[in-house]
Amino acid sequence: MRRLLPKSLRGQLVLVILATFVVVQIINLWLFVDERRLAVRAALGLEAAGRAANVVRLIEAAPADLRPDILRAADSPLVRFSLSDTPSVDHLNHDMGGVIQSRIRSFLDDADAHEIRVELHQTGPVSVMEKVAPEMVRMHEQMMGLDLASVEMQLAIALRDGQWLNVSTRFHRPPIQWPWISTLSYALATLIIMATVWVALSRLTGPLRKLATAAESLGRGETVPELPVQGPEELRRLTTAFNEMQGRLTRFVSERTRLLAALGHDLRSPLTALRVRAEMVDDDETRERLVAIIEEMQEMVESTLSFARGMVTAEETRTVGVPDFLTELVADISDVGGDATLQDVAPMRVRIKPVAMRRALRNVIENAIRYGGGASVAAMRDGNNVMITVSDHGTGIPHDDLERVFDPFVRVEKSRNLETGGTGLGLSIARTVIQAHGGDITLSNRPEGGLLVEIILPLGSEDMEPQS
Repeated sequence: MRRLLPKSLRGQLVLVILATFVVVQIINLWLFVDERRLAVRAALGLEAAGRAANVVRLIEAAPADLRPDILRAADSPLVRFSLSDTPSVDHLNHDMGGVIQSRIRSFLDDADAHEIRVELHQTGPVSVMEKVAPEMVRMHEQMMGLDLASVEMQLAIALRDGQWLNVSTRFHRPPIQWPWISTLSYALATLIIMATVWVALSRLTGPLRKLATAAESLGRGETVPELPVQGPEELRRLTTAFNEMQGRLTRFVSERTRLLAALGHDLRSPLTALRVRAEMVDDDETRERLVAIIEEMQEMVESTLSFARGMVTAEETRTVGVPDFLTELVADISDVGGDATLQDVAPMRVRIKPVAMRRALRNVIENAIRYGGGASVAAMRDGNNVMITVSDHGTGIPHDDLERVFDPFVRVEKSRNLETGGTGLGLSIARTVIQAHGGDITLSNRPEGGLLVEIILPLGSEDMEPQS
């Protein structure tokens, strides 16, 4: 059932309103039918009561030998009249609030001289009374054509000569009648309401979709223009808060980048001067050690600048094919002597900043080659993400250091040699770039030996599952 429900806010709100409207209409229909049944039953009961009162007047005014003819003439498929010395109703009245008695007495001249008893109760399907002409039976069956429950009314009216006129009548529950014009009017009203709600909700959900798209783009490190403030008050406040948050984040990243860039630039001049002075040292061993230390410092300065540029805001985000991107990257690394191989790669597209992402993945792959003796690269789809894995066959990393190695200048390899230990910024730069794209990177030791690097990146919008 959840798969059939709309996923968008507008679709769910429209569905809730439509369901509420349908329930209200069903309740209205039920009340309408119930009131109609009560009205029809009351009308039939009053008609039978008036008919019985007229028969009483005819019988009392006519000679005794005409009474049987009057009763036969008054009989119908659903109403039967008879004369008896005893009443058919032998208990207290079950009248509709005295309405039937009042109706009968209104037709009689001397109403107080007649005792009237009324009994109403539910009965089974409507059946034709006994002793009715076959022609009337057939006519009744053709008119009814339905097997419906009915209400039976028994009347007992005392005559002046002491006899009782007993009346037995049945009237069926009227069937549900729903005119086409009413159905069309409800359908038209529903369509108009749904169209109005759909258009009105667009004013709310449209800006929300734009806000969600902008937040997703900002999470990937893309440049997002300031969103227009529109819609209801709550949405306007949310949009304003997003614009202010984006401005603060942009200023923070820019200031950090400028600070590190200025620091790196200012350190270049004294390092260059130190290099010149170191070359002038006469002792070979001392000179070589000084030059090595200065080169390490220069490398750290350059790495620091690279780390500061990890979120490269100037580069445009583009949608690229994952197989082609990884194939070209692995080929470039292999061309310079790196032991890197590309395994299975599913056809996918991802939105990235190609230069920054290429640099991040290169750092990860080169680490696998340097410390694990070779890198095996693969990519697969994981929901609305692409998972890129880089594995090696080295000794792995101690469990306590799996997260710590992402900190700047942290090196598991304790050597100060740049050829073996690096500067400790490679994985820091990689995580900075990947997280700036809305993804993440994790490390784990493989059971069979070696390190496994898993990189998660959001897919391009054309490859993502529909979210409507």
